[in-house]
Amino acid sequence: MTLRAYLRILLKRWRIVVACTVLVVGAAATLTYLTPPTYAANATAFVAISSAGTADASIYQSSQFAMQRVKSYTEVVKSPDVLQPVIDDLDLPMTVRDLRRVVTAENPVDTVLITVTATDGSSARAQAIANAVSDQLGVVIERLETPRDGGQSPVKVTTTVPSQRPQFPISPRIPLNMALGLLAGLALGVVVAVIREQQDTTVKGDELEDLTGRPALALIGLNQQVKTHPLITMQGHGRGVEEFRSLRTTLQFVDVDEPPRVIVITSALAAEGKTTTACNLAIALAQSSLRVCLVEADMRRPNASTLMGVDGSIGLSNVVAGQIDLADALMPWHRGLLTILPAGTTPPDPTRLLGSKNMAAVLATLRADFDFVIIDAPPILPVSDAAVLARSADGAVLVARYGKTRREQLTSAIADLDAVKARLIGTALTMVPARGQRDLRGHDEDYAALAAVSESDWAAALPGSSGDGSAPEPAAAPKAVPTAAAVVEDRVATSSDQPREQPGGKEGPDADRNRDAGRGGSGGGNRDDDDRDGGGIRNGDRDRDGRHERPVALDPKVVGTSFSKTMKPSGRGRVH
Repeated sequence: MTLRAYLRILLKRWRIVVACTVLVVGAAATLTYLTPPTYAANATAFVAISSAGTADASIYQSSQFAMQRVKSYTEVVKSPDVLQPVIDDLDLPMTVRDLRRVVTAENPVDTVLITVTATDGSSARAQAIANAVSDQLGVVIERLETPRDGGQSPVKVTTTVPSQRPQFPISPRIPLNMALGLLAGLALGVVVAVIREQQDTTVKGDELEDLTGRPALALIGLNQQVKTHPLITMQGHGRGVEEFRSLRTTLQFVDVDEPPRVIVITSALAAEGKTTTACNLAIALAQSSLRVCLVEADMRRPNASTLMGVDGSIGLSNVVAGQIDLADALMPWHRGLLTILPAGTTPPDPTRLLGSKNMAAVLATLRADFDFVIIDAPPILPVSDAAVLARSADGAVLVARYGKTRREQLTSAIADLDAVKARLIGTALTMVPARGQRDLRGHDEDYAALAAVSESDWAAALPGSSGDGSAPEPAAAPKAVPTAAAVVEDRVATSSDQPREQPGGKEGPDADRNRDAGRGGSGGGNRDDDDRDGGGIRNGDRDRDGRHERPVALDPKVVGTSFSKTMKPSGRGRVH
């Protein structure tokens, strides 16, 4: 692994590094706070040697003797002859063994000095112990150096620098502990981040190109409003709308020579956003003035009809079984924006039903009548329905959820598609958080929201604006005064448009024909009723509906398909 890879891991897992660092530094601070302070007091003693002889010889010999002897005197400080009198004099609540642990003596190099150090939790007691041990050490050394035949000791130990009361503790060392905690936390965070990255096999975006051989078609961000408003593309503007429009554009130009028109939307497992992606993609395609049909082919857990707000009790399964015509099952949605083919009654074997010749005939008819057919299929790994549909369609778009879909699951799904020789158009990564979009795209800016703000600011700055962001109201045009000739012509035209009544107050055949013509026009009353029910047909859609009038060539025997009772079609344009 290169240095660049490690840096990418640290940037991606920086939260783990920060958490480990804070945790270790906090632990170091806690230990420092709980550790009792320890004070150290030092006392220095000088060792002198006195002997007879010439002055030069006496000085040289005394210095050599002192330097040889003083190295052994540092060990005498541990003896009970030195420590026990100190315990008795200071009335210390400890034994010789306890005092031996807190008292040390050392000899600086090339000197005849002995430095006695005493440590204790009390600065005053540390000072007293250091001075007492230094004085008692001199007494013991002089007694040891006294000749057995009597006389004075040639060695004299004098405390030259008595101990001073320490002002600051030597332990704990707060700056050192914090620095060590910081370094240990950073090291632990790097190790945990690398291990977490190696153990994490979920898809984060970069792996899609390595697994599929092509980059993701779109990155669908995580939107908290999907739970209550799943049809994001109906909002008009926003980041989510632009993401599905980007997917729409990518699908239109993914293969110029053989553009896919019948597209299966599936995923490796459930709860990865395939149904929401299929519905919003169908709406986005329909908003670009294309004829789109959304087919709910997930007969085991149909959810597309629920999201779109239509009745899915009669639909695809009934058409494939030959119970109703395709034209009766197709349902215009949102005043003819697109057409929906619900799942219908759940059959006992959906896989065999979807792989039948009748299903292929239904797809062929839909291909002829619509520009795009979006099929919401079940997940690939649990069942084989999606693989069967992908083989009959122009290809499949594999949906993966950010941070949930694992690489081995995605690889298995791709292998299942390859096994049936189905075409993988591409992948779509859904539920990408803001930090994930920033890592993959290099930014997380909502350009649509910024554009909306800029337009409102621009409108507010126009002359005559009310200041609330709305456009200025245009000046009222002067009213034209009608002339007498214009009034007469208008009355004549109005009277000529009125239907003539037969004698007796009854209307004749001409009036019936006029009413029929009025119903077919743009201003008919039934058109308003259809729009109010959600089943209105846009201009130009009547020819498209007319093509549905021809029946689909279905096989009268569909193997493995049976229903408890015969379904009766409820009529065209069922919208709820």
